[in-house]
Amino acid sequence: MTRNGQRLLMLIDDEPAQRRLVAAIAARRGWRAIFANDGEMAIATLGTQDGMQLDAILLDHWAPDADPTVLIAELRKRRPGLPLLLLTANSSVAQAVAAMRAGATDFLVKPLAPERLLGALDAAVAGKAAGELRPLTEKIPALLAFDEIVGSAPDFRAALAIAAKAARARVPVLLEGESGVGKEVVAEAIHAASPRGKKPMITVNCGAIPANLVESELFGHERGAFTGAFERKIGRFQEADGGTLFLDEIGEMPLEAQVKLLRVLQSGDIQPIGARHAREVDVRVIAATNKTLIDEVEGGRFREDLYYRLNVVQVTIPPLRERPGDIPALARHLLARIAQQPGLRPLGITDEALDLLGNYDWPGNVRQLQNALFRAAVLCDGAALTSADFPQIAALGAQRHSVTGPAPMATSGGVTLFHPDGNLRALEEIEADVIRLAIGHYRGRMTEVARRLGIGRSTLYRKLGELGIDSAA
Repeated sequence: MTRNGQRLLMLIDDEPAQRRLVAAIAARRGWRAIFANDGEMAIATLGTQDGMQLDAILLDHWAPDADPTVLIAELRKRRPGLPLLLLTANSSVAQAVAAMRAGATDFLVKPLAPERLLGALDAAVAGKAAGELRPLTEKIPALLAFDEIVGSAPDFRAALAIAAKAARARVPVLLEGESGVGKEVVAEAIHAASPRGKKPMITVNCGAIPANLVESELFGHERGAFTGAFERKIGRFQEADGGTLFLDEIGEMPLEAQVKLLRVLQSGDIQPIGARHAREVDVRVIAATNKTLIDEVEGGRFREDLYYRLNVVQVTIPPLRERPGDIPALARHLLARIAQQPGLRPLGITDEALDLLGNYDWPGNVRQLQNALFRAAVLCDGAALTSADFPQIAALGAQRHSVTGPAPMATSGGVTLFHPDGNLRALEEIEADVIRLAIGHYRGRMTEVARRLGIGRSTLYRKLGELGIDSAA
């Protein structure tokens, strides 16, 4: 960091336009950028006064045939602790693996989104990952049926049960939960289990669309409808006709666009910008937000009528810190999926490592767990991950409690016996939670659930009916 408190970034790139863009974006968060045309100049710059004060390096991988790993390794050798990010036009997992093994901290994919760059820079300095390692769900296929989703915590299974019931209807669903809890995974499961499962599910990130382009993105436009409309664009509603439209981060949608979305939900008709006539579409909407949307309504940032139109069925997904008992099964499941990626291999994980993961509060939820496992799997030389493969988790405060006794994950997979006021819960409620836990633990295999609970299969189904438990619970 420079003497005036600014963070200092070195961009290795010989393209003036890219330099100006990066410098302008970084300046928004108090970063000052210096530049190097190539690797040789970058290495020389490390020895200058500015080079000694660097907080991060951003390497623009501009030549498709060039191998950036040699330069990354050389920079890493000279500055072992300096965050080093790779900017690339290639989003393949194989390149991420190669870059990380050479010493890269993270990587970003062009075109460069300002919020992604700033988040990645700040997180890299803080010892985290927020670039393309963060949204790994975009790279590792996440389409799972309800009975394939890992998690046995009662609150989590109850949320899945509500989602499974809603899947069979046409009604809109609102998914609430912190970033990274798996809202898109649940949305995909709802779509797959619905009568629309063979039709497309179109995803729109409402927070990533500029306010002046939301209407065009959702409803489309005709050629010449506005300045810059050089060709006709099909909107996402029309693309999803007959299927499902997943509106992620719906709480970020501008108020003006909310009015138009409400009109479409009420009428079932869309009218592209510049079109003379409206057209009817048959679309099931699933919305998701990491905010408490009713608070946004009360604060005047979200329309109340749209909230109730979207919130016909609400599913609240609990954060990972509230279900640490799920971490062992979840970690093994994610490692199995990570092993299918190019350049990676199957790995086990030790009980010691699971203890470490179970004692961390995971503010980034399942997504952060997946990123941590991905990074560890890339750099692991052994046959199984150990606690030594998670130095960042240890550094971020893996031990939440200094008390002795069993790790939380050893007991938190159980069932809550007491109300917050200290009184015991009703036996019927406890029994329902035990059955939900068993269904989740044995992944919906009802014969196995009945056997492990020591009851007959017919008795199990009778209890499901009496307690109002869906078999997807």
